[in-house]
Amino acid sequence: MKLFDLLIPGEINPDLILSGDVEPQFGQVEKLVDSAVLTVGSSSVITACGAARLGLKVAFIGVCGDDVFGRFMLDEMHKRGIHTGAVIVDPNQSTGLTVILSKGNDRAMLTFPGAMAALCVEDITDDLLAQARHLHVASYFLQDALRPGLPCLFERARSLGLTISLDTNWDPSGQWQGVLELLPLIHIFLPNAAEACALTGEEDVETAAAQLSARVETLVIKLGARGALGVRGGQRVRAPSIPVQVADTTGAGDSFNAGFIYGYLNDWPLERALRFANICGALSATGYGGTAAQPTLEQALALMTEAAV
Repeated sequence: MKLFDLLIPGEINPDLILSGDVEPQFGQVEKLVDSAVLTVGSSSVITACGAARLGLKVAFIGVCGDDVFGRFMLDEMHKRGIHTGAVIVDPNQSTGLTVILSKGNDRAMLTFPGAMAALCVEDITDDLLAQARHLHVASYFLQDALRPGLPCLFERARSLGLTISLDTNWDPSGQWQGVLELLPLIHIFLPNAAEACALTGEEDVETAAAQLSARVETLVIKLGARGALGVRGGQRVRAPSIPVQVADTTGAGDSFNAGFIYGYLNDWPLERALRFANICGALSATGYGGTAAQPTLEQALALMTEAAV
């Protein structure tokens, strides 16, 4: 028996979500927005919160500053039962921050990286890895110090019996380098449609899926309101999403990841895991921020049963 179901090494930063008429106008023009919410941010932490909400035992390791934003994030993770004993609080670092300009179904993001890139593979000991069943890495292109050592980390994790998932998120540089070489080392790859196409240089998501699925055990492409596409071996499955009243799409893909990982760790068939993940992602979009509307296991299962009728 392992102490944790899931270990996530990742970035730690809150989101400041502004909603309403959020397109700024320069020339010292002041505009009023409808709301401003400081909430849990970072793809890695939102996934951790979603998994904990579903009942998984989650441990997190990352670097944050000894400041207001860092303390806010650690307090929020602690409230959700996430183990943060391995988090490194560095007084010489500043915790990062993402400002999200939200317009319902779309958003723009401005990110101050801060300590996001400070975590190194050397910070993740074999003792910590050995306590977990599954390793999930997100924000690949933001974690500059972690990224070069990921092949070694994944090999270590596999040797200790962990399964591994990866969600790169968007590459701000537009280079998309290093990901394809990692795919044979992992078990689940979780891009969205735009990321899958950017990684392969393809315009069609089906063609991108064919290329990526040849490299990884399980490929899951998030298609937003159109649901998700999963490919495993010779099996190819499309699962629809559910209709919801969208308030904010921040973190919906991360909540999807948490749902799929839950299904994977419980040996669910691919289609069932996809449908469950779709529900987790859709429900998270009904509240502001990435964690406010994340479902419990009971809520997600009830909706899955209802949708199947």
